[in-house]
Amino acid sequence: MIIIGLGVQAYRVMTAKPAFVSVGRMIMSIKITTTGTGTGFTEEFFNFLGTQQALMKSAKVQERAVERVRALKPNLRPAEVDLAISVSPKTTIFNLQAVGAEPEFTRAFLDACMEEYINLKTEMRRSTSETTLTGITKQLIELDHDLKKYEEEELAFKTTNNVVFITEQVSSVATYLVQKTRQLDAAKSEYQLLTMLNLEQNLERQQKGDALGNAGDAKDNAPANVLHTDYLRAKQELQLKRVELKEWSETLRPKHSRIIALNEEITRREKLLDIFKDQGKEQIESRRERISLEITNLDSDIKELDIRSLDLSTKLSQYERIRANKLSVQNLRDNLQRAMQSLGVEKDINPDTVTPLERASVAVPARGNLVKSLIIGAVVGLIAGVVLLLGLDRLDDRPASFTDVQDMFDEAIMGQIPLEPFTIGKEGVRLLQADDTRHAFLEAYRNLRSSLLYMATEGKRPHIMLVTSAIPGDGKSMTTANLAITMAISGSRVLLVDADMRKGLLHRRLGGLEPTPGLCEVLSGNIHWKEAVRNTDTANLTLLPRGNTSRNPGELFLRASTHQIIAELGKEFDYVIFDTAPVMAADDVTSLAPHVEGVIFVIRADYTSGRVARAALELLYQREVAVLGLVLNGVRITGSDYYYYHYKNYYADYKSA
Repeated sequence: MIIIGLGVQAYRVMTAKPAFVSVGRMIMSIKITTTGTGTGFTEEFFNFLGTQQALMKSAKVQERAVERVRALKPNLRPAEVDLAISVSPKTTIFNLQAVGAEPEFTRAFLDACMEEYINLKTEMRRSTSETTLTGITKQLIELDHDLKKYEEEELAFKTTNNVVFITEQVSSVATYLVQKTRQLDAAKSEYQLLTMLNLEQNLERQQKGDALGNAGDAKDNAPANVLHTDYLRAKQELQLKRVELKEWSETLRPKHSRIIALNEEITRREKLLDIFKDQGKEQIESRRERISLEITNLDSDIKELDIRSLDLSTKLSQYERIRANKLSVQNLRDNLQRAMQSLGVEKDINPDTVTPLERASVAVPARGNLVKSLIIGAVVGLIAGVVLLLGLDRLDDRPASFTDVQDMFDEAIMGQIPLEPFTIGKEGVRLLQADDTRHAFLEAYRNLRSSLLYMATEGKRPHIMLVTSAIPGDGKSMTTANLAITMAISGSRVLLVDADMRKGLLHRRLGGLEPTPGLCEVLSGNIHWKEAVRNTDTANLTLLPRGNTSRNPGELFLRASTHQIIAELGKEFDYVIFDTAPVMAADDVTSLAPHVEGVIFVIRADYTSGRVARAALELLYQREVAVLGLVLNGVRITGSDYYYYHYKNYYADYKSA
């Protein structure tokens, strides 16, 4: 993609038509304001530079520039001109550059653009000023009408109302209303106390001149004070007589004349005390009725004062509203009148905000920047290439690492096999030996063996297994053979069965043995399996080759005798490992897999499609096959997820030690 980008840019530069460049400069001048109001034609500087650039490049300015050139210099041949405008950093200087095929026309066009831009700005200012003056004049007429209306309203109000008197009355009524409200609150408190307190408490309050008790006048308080004094004296004398009676009763008989006299005196004084109580109750009731009437009168007075206060406040508010409207209109009219005067002066004397600094230069041939164009092409090509690679990567579902397999599959990962280069042409990678020097390769299969021997399963561990993959080329045959060799090296008696009766080559990999007789003849019933097995160069490892190739090996696996033969093999050997055809290539695997105790599924890194591998596993699960786990084959040892990538250095250090 980078090369394509470079080529496109080089072609564009080489085939571009000749062009001439003319440059000019304009500068933003200082604006003069004639008054302190600042109401003239102004422009917002925050967006000023960008706005002026857009205005200079506008179609209207360029069309008027072309017409100006045609009118002033009709002999020039018109040509298309590309106008570019930029702003110098930290300045208000505009740099204009015109590029066209005709040098004289290009220069004249650039000069005309600057002139027509200034003319357009002048027209805009005049149009804005005239429009503003017209609007202000219209507003002044309306404000004069409103001001006259509010003055008439003010005069009419003053004719029918005394404003000074209303202002004083509002204050006086408010003060009187507060006083009446306080009297009402005091009367209500007094009335409530007269209702709640008993006779003695009320008389005592009146005698002490309580603050609330002062609600009554002195004329009412004097009888209450006398009654309270007589009541207390009678009560005290009654108590004394009772005490005297008690003392004499201890020495005299009840019939004694003194005792009888004391009883009569006590009876008389009790009656007198009752009389005082009745008089006190009458006085309190009379006072309560008087206070009730007073409360009623105060309520009535307060209501009248509220109505009067509301009426006065309404009139005063009306007057103040009229005056506020009048003052607001007057202030607005004065401001608009000052603005109108200022604008009338400014529109005639204010200079343009942007003026030419340098006229258009003589047009010179444009030099195409080949390096810049090539850099742009390379960057665009690089970006396009990265986008393309990212898109392909998202569409690519081939797992490349241990983490990818974990993300795509739920099955356990039994091991990773590193990628080894071919050493024997078509035969592929050389199989393991007991004294193999490919330490990382050997350790990977030892790890696979450990995963198989110590896998977390309930009951009897599987010892009759099948190794398969989804598609051809995943390296399942090499994985099967190396796993069998590793198991045999550990001392187990292992039988390796080549169950790929279409293209099986295990006999050739294990020392160039004859393929027949083999599994095909055993399953067909022609010979016993013991007559077909062969010893290999690896101790404890025996091979049952494929036999003659068969077009329909799946039918042999479906025979009733197949399960019996596999059971006999399992009794004779510690481990029986079948190498089969890929699941998606033939139905052989799905027919043979139900006869074994577990299946090991091989996936090749950067090769096997995740969707295809999942479909193959689903076919096995449909046959109720126990998948023991996955083996990731052909892993790059430079990957971050490969856990034996330091083994070579570690082993070299160990040998040197």
